[in-house]
Amino acid sequence: MVRLNITLPDDLGKELKKVSNKSRFISQVLREKLEREKRQRLDKLLIEGYQDIREEDKALNKEWERTTLKDWR
Repeated sequence: MVRLNITLPDDLGKELKKVSNKSRFISQVLREKLEREKRQRLDKLLIEGYQDIREEDKALNKEWERTTLKDWR
């Protein structure tokens, strides 16, 4: 466990007063936020990766179409 001393804006402090277990609440909120940001970074990397290989993928697909459709015509 790590003990932190943090400063919050007044409006958040007032809202947090309503929460019974502040440490657990803050931990859960931080965990959710960090997980969401991690997923967003991964999504961005996946999109960039797919965009980088788009032309190569199209060329490979055309090659396979010729091979698989050759005897169907």
